[in-house]
Amino acid sequence: MTSSAPATRAYRRLSVEERRGQLLRSALTLFAHRAPEDVSLDDVAEAAGVSRPLVYRYFPGGKQQLYEAALRSSADALVVCFTEPPTGPPTERLGRVLERYLDFVDEHDAGFSALMRGGSVAETSRTSAIVDGVRRAAAEQILVHLGLPQPGPRLRMMVRTWIAAVEAASLIWLDEDKRPSAGELRDWLVDHLVALLAATAATDEETAGVVRELLALENPSGPVGTLARRVLPLSGDAGHLL
Repeated sequence: MTSSAPATRAYRRLSVEERRGQLLRSALTLFAHRAPEDVSLDDVAEAAGVSRPLVYRYFPGGKQQLYEAALRSSADALVVCFTEPPTGPPTERLGRVLERYLDFVDEHDAGFSALMRGGSVAETSRTSAIVDGVRRAAAEQILVHLGLPQPGPRLRMMVRTWIAAVEAASLIWLDEDKRPSAGELRDWLVDHLVALLAATAATDEETAGVVRELLALENPSGPVGTLARRVLPLSGDAGHLL
């Protein structure tokens, strides 16, 4: 009678990059749903199935270094959200960008709130610079789709104002238990940018030129046409102002 040897589970040693990536993914999952100060290295080690000393081996700066690396990884993912081929109606491109952005906010709710509100014990000049870099990348992409990557001060300020409004609306959306739906919020934010462009175009010739070119690319049944059909009937009550 022969006995078979007990089955053993195959073990593969991870490379430095693979192990670092594993730790970052575990940290990102924790930071996505908890504020940085509520996550410990022990939590990260447990989530990754490794020891605390091993986490320190890869991140000798401790939790702060790990948080900054996780934040950089998230920032890179957010920047990818803003990348959209410059084809088709501009508002439809913008809608796809916002859809990806709101998906990211939804998946990283608590971490996104802690990051954007500031005041975290993990916040430093380096983390602030990472966040500001995301905002600049978003503004640059919007300007590319407006067809004017090097705009004048009025148009640049308008775009940065809209970016700030999107950020604020995202935080309010999380506070309001993600109501209205992400789709409704996306459409409202597109309308918000259209309205800002129209208001700025009234007193800035550069923006007026951009709006004329954008309108030629829009679909009459798309967001711009729909917004116009909804708003124009309301202007009848303001006839005495004309």
